[in-house]
Amino acid sequence: DIGVAELESLIGSDLIKPVNKLAILSAKPADYIPFSRLGGSTRVCKLLTTLPYSDWSKVQGYLLEAAPQFVKFVPEGKLHVGVSVYGFNINPRQINASALKVKKVIRETGKSVRIVPNTANELNAAQVLRNKLTSSNGWELILLRDGNQTHLAQTVSIQDIDAYAARDQARPKRDARVGMLPPKLAQIIVNIGSHGSNYHGATLLDPFCGTGVILQEAALMGFNVYGTDIDNRMIEYTNYNIDWLTNKLNLTSFTCLAEIGDATSYRWHKNFDFIAAETYLGRPFSSTPHIEVLSEVMRDVDVIHRKFLLNVAQQTKPGFRMCIAVPAWKTNNGFK
Repeated sequence: DIGVAELESLIGSDLIKPVNKLAILSAKPADYIPFSRLGGSTRVCKLLTTLPYSDWSKVQGYLLEAAPQFVKFVPEGKLHVGVSVYGFNINPRQINASALKVKKVIRETGKSVRIVPNTANELNAAQVLRNKLTSSNGWELILLRDGNQTHLAQTVSIQDIDAYAARDQARPKRDARVGMLPPKLAQIIVNIGSHGSNYHGATLLDPFCGTGVILQEAALMGFNVYGTDIDNRMIEYTNYNIDWLTNKLNLTSFTCLAEIGDATSYRWHKNFDFIAAETYLGRPFSSTPHIEVLSEVMRDVDVIHRKFLLNVAQQTKPGFRMCIAVPAWKTNNGFK
């Protein structure tokens, strides 16, 4: 759902049709999607055809008939094939059985082929990357049930999980006690906050910048970034991390300012176009807290949020856009 919201913010809800964990983008080519800046979408696929049925045996029959024809357009060398299935009431064993039948008809054309086995109905990003299924000698076939029809697509891009890991784990300044916001989630927050704005030249404000993860991801998208935090140590960490990223990737197309400031009362002196932030999460817990302790923390966090929102309201105009992540706490009876 949050991935769909991110797409709608960037591209427009009128072009998006959510279907069984996927989103169909109407009448646009795959390269229309700004995939490198999407945190909530794992892959981009090219629609090959839509079948007028959703019976798995008929879908399998189509694959057995069509695969030998598609193989003619594959370069020399071994073909690597994976299958991801959405919306069908089948299990990985059935998918693997169908994939082996596809393998057989491909081999009968004289083509060497390897099938990536399914342990779940959908392959994960690591499986697609490690098996090079988006290369010229790779197929990840997507089968999406949509009511009484089936969409057949081929993955053309997959999330670069290694790049995310490098930006996250190799970041020189980290602090688990103030939160470890994943870069993917930071991208989503930025994208929903920016709402498809002309981001080159626009300025993002993060009033709770912490170690600078949201500023980092926004800078990679081409935004200018402005961060404040009540803790001087966090400002030092942010500046260190931004300098590290700038030097690592030779970034020169953005400006960055990070300074000490209490989000509940600070008068931001630099102009900004939107806010994207993970707010104050309260003190961390290593185990489920007693309800009285949790209630006290929730009250403290609520006060900070209220003061922050009032402060923002006094410094922005109606229609100003903001995306903030707020905390939830796990209790013995669920989440609050």
